Amino acid sequence: MTRVAAVDCGTNSIRLLVADCDPATGELIELDRRMTIVRLGQGVDRTGRLAPEALERTFAACREYAALIKELGAERVRFVATSASRDAENRDEFVRGVFDILGVEPEVISGDREAEFSFTGATKELTGRTDLTTPYLVVDIGGGSTEFVVGDDHVRGARSVDIGCVRLTERHLVRDGAVVDPPGPEQIAAIRADIEAALDLAERDVPLREAHTLVGLAGSVTTVSAIAQDLPAYDSAAIHHSRVSHDRVREITEWLLASTHAERQAVPSMHPGRVDVIAAGALVLLSIMERIGASEVVVSEHDILDGIAWSLA
Repeated sequence: MTRVAAVDCGTNSIRLLVADCDPATGELIELDRRMTIVRLGQGVDRTGRLAPEALERTFAACREYAALIKELGAERVRFVATSASRDAENRDEFVRGVFDILGVEPEVISGDREAEFSFTGATKELTGRTDLTTPYLVVDIGGGSTEFVVGDDHVRGARSVDIGCVRLTERHLVRDGAVVDPPGPEQIAAIRADIEAALDLAERDVPLREAHTLVGLAGSVTTVSAIAQDLPAYDSAAIHHSRVSHDRVREITEWLLASTHAERQAVPSMHPGRVDVIAAGALVLLSIMERIGASEVVVSEHDILDGIAWSLA
């Protein structure tokens, strides 16, 4: 067993996984997995820069994670940064801050590399399942971007496109510094247009419609599953490998788009940091299902973090 620590810093959240990995058996024993909403990508789509307050929120989370990594005695640490830090002019400031706290330099990876990590993390434990047929389409709906990967025992095609729940919300649903609540038909149509254009781009490189099983990752998808199950609180065990039908995803997305901030906030399984961006994220999921004709999505709690952990082991 090798004890490793994987950090995934995205546009909306930063997450940590400390685990013991055995490459010989494919066993991953989770010691700690946690997530903090830091909204690193705040304003990046508009300004092209990481905001000082967003950087400080992220560095505060890094200090918490550094203490835990030391306490648990991880032998190897890898910090992967994705969409927001790829796009920012001042990403060197982010890199220096992370190195000073954790002692490792964040790797600002490409969207294609991000997609490979997500695919490995999501599908490694599905090997041998007779109820799910390959190839898989793994979709990781993040804050700033969405990754598409089609594969079975290897990746056939991967593409990252710039649609994510934070980016779409800030682009189309923010007026005078506040999220429009609820959005009107024109704003929803504008989000839809961006999503459809991004799906067109993804299909140039990834055979989306060849997939037999859709696997959905990240907070927008897991939250939709929690709502579908009417969970009294967020429950990773109940969400992991749950299945949500196309009709149920459509019902939930329509409700989220028509709901108020207070109504979404009252959902017991909803993380406070997702209240304003979940509607856009759910619409991305629904649009993907419609594009490929998926009857359901298999929801995975294991994603890029697990892929990063395996890369260390």
